[in-house]
Amino acid sequence: MASVAHAGDLADVKQRGELRWGGDLQGGEPYVFEDEAHPGKLRGFEVEIADALARELGVRAKFVQNDWSNLVPALERGDFDVILNGLEETPERRARLRLSAPYYTYGETLTVRAGAKYTSLSDLKGKRVGTLNQTVAADILKASALEMVLYEGQQEPYMDLAKGRTDAVLLDHVIADRYGCVLKELRCLPGDVARGHYVLGIGKNAPALQDALNAALASLQKHGELERILVGWKLWDARQKLAEIPAVAAATAAPTIGEPVASTPAAVAAAEPPPPPARHFGAAHALLFLQGALITLLISVLSFALASPLGMALATLRLYTGRPGRWLAATYVELFRGTPLLLQLYVLYFGLADVVRLSPMTAAVLGLALNYGAYEAEVYRGALSSVPTGQTEAARALGLNRWQALRYVVFPQALRTALPAVTNDFVALLKDSSLISVITVVELTKRMTILAVELRDWLTPGLMCAALYFVMSFPLARWARRIERRLDPSQAPVAASNPPTGSA
Repeated sequence: MASVAHAGDLADVKQRGELRWGGDLQGGEPYVFEDEAHPGKLRGFEVEIADALARELGVRAKFVQNDWSNLVPALERGDFDVILNGLEETPERRARLRLSAPYYTYGETLTVRAGAKYTSLSDLKGKRVGTLNQTVAADILKASALEMVLYEGQQEPYMDLAKGRTDAVLLDHVIADRYGCVLKELRCLPGDVARGHYVLGIGKNAPALQDALNAALASLQKHGELERILVGWKLWDARQKLAEIPAVAAATAAPTIGEPVASTPAAVAAAEPPPPPARHFGAAHALLFLQGALITLLISVLSFALASPLGMALATLRLYTGRPGRWLAATYVELFRGTPLLLQLYVLYFGLADVVRLSPMTAAVLGLALNYGAYEAEVYRGALSSVPTGQTEAARALGLNRWQALRYVVFPQALRTALPAVTNDFVALLKDSSLISVITVVELTKRMTILAVELRDWLTPGLMCAALYFVMSFPLARWARRIERRLDPSQAPVAASNPPTGSA
C-alpha cells in the first residue's frame, strides 16, 4: 500500500492539476453529501464552491473524505490541500493555519423545546445544552454557566433535545434550520447568539496557495457566482447582506467571533428554510452498504493475517528465548493491551506523520494488526504451554533439534488448541474495525452514520449495518464453536468395544 501523496503550495496544486479539499460526508446537506439518485456523485454548496475555486486556479477539484473532528491535523499531515467544510474562523485556527477570506456568514441559533420558557443562554444556567465538538458554539458554551453536551453528528443533538435528554442546542443556523427548526417538538429562538464566518483552512507553508484562493474568492464575489451558489441552496440571507462579506484586502483581520449580536429578528431574518428533502432507503444505498462491508472485511482479513504470525512470534519469544527476548515480548504485549485501540490509531496515523506518512488503509491494517497481535500472543502462549513437555522430550529423543521439535511437534498441537480462541478474536477484530473511521476510512459503520444523517433516519441504516455485521460474523462464530466441539476430548465419540472372540 502506497503512502498518501503530500499536499503542498500552489505549485504542487498546479503540477498535480487538482485542488484536493477535505470534508466529512457525515456533515450532510447542504454542505457536502452524496446524490441519492447518482451514488458516488457529490452535491452541496461547498462542492460547488470547490469546483468554482478550482476553475479559477485552472485545475479540477477533488474531494477527500475525512472525519470532521480531525480535519485540521489531517491538513497538517498533508492529506489534502485545503479544508472546505463549514470551518469557522477562530483565533486558535488562525494561529495554527492560514485562513482564507470568508465565503459565508453564519449565526449561532439557540434551539429549545416547544413550550419552554427559555429566551437566551443566560436562562439556561445549570442546564444541559448540546453542540458539536471543536466549534465556536462549543467555545461559547464553555464560557457559560451550564453543562455542555458534545456530539459528533449534526442530527443527534436535536434528537436528544426532542426526547428531553437535553434542554437546548446551540449550533450554526445552517444546521439548525435543517435539523432542528423543522421539528414540531422544537423551537428556534429569534436572533443570533453570535455571528461568525466560514473560511478555507490552508497549510502554514502554503502562502502562495492562500493568496491564490483569496483572489479566486474575490473573483467569485465580484462576478456574483458566490451569491448565485448560496441563493441556489437557499443560504443567501440578511446575514450576508448586513455583514457584507469582507473583501480579500481585509481578510487578514479576524472578525469578531462569539460576541452576542444585538439585532431584531427581522434584521437577520433568513430565507424560508427549505423543507427537508424526501429521502428513502433504496437499492443504491444498499450497494453503498455492501461496499462498506467489503472494505471492513478486507481490512479485517489483512489485519488478522498480520496479527496471527506476530502473536505466534511474540509467544515464542516469551517461552523459548532468554531474558531480553522475554522482556521485549512482554513489554509489547502489555503496552498494546494496556492502551486503547483508538489511541493507537491516532498515534499511528497523526502522531507519526512527520516520521512515516501512511495512507489511511495502511494505517488501519497496521493499527489493527499491531493491537490484535498482542492478544494473539497470549492465546498462543497459553496454547504452547498446554503441550506436555513429554512431547518435546520425545521429539529430542528422535534426533530433532530444539527448533525442529517446536516446528514439527509443538506448534501443530498448540495451533489446534488455539484455533477456537483465534477464530473468536477474528470476529472481535471485525467489529473493532469500526474505529478506523477516525482515520478517514469509510467502512461499514461510517457508511451507516453518513446515510443516517442523509436520510434523517437511524433505524433503517442501523438495522442494515447490524445485519451485515451479523452476516459476516455469525458463520465465523458458528465455525469456531464447531471446531471447539471437535477438539474437545469429552465430546469425542466413544468407540464400541467388541468382546474377545475365540475359545479358551
